[in-house]
Amino acid sequence: MQKELMLGNEAIAMGARDAGCRVAIAYPGTPSTVITEAVARFSEVVSSSATNEKVALEVAVGASVGGARAL
Repeated sequence: MQKELMLGNEAIAMGARDAGCRVAIAYPGTPSTVITEAVARFSEVVSSSATNEKVALEVAVGASVGGARAL
């Protein structure tokens, strides 16, 4: 077994993917933008940037209501 050293943001992204997250959304200027960029490497997770906090929340809630796990 090979050990891999990763940053905390990468670990959160991998944990979200492994937990079944299918949508990741962030808005510019937030520290979580780095996590969303890390999630974007996984093809099974749709990752996007919203224009502001309200839009990000609406996208995440919409995905959740539609049955997808959202971050």
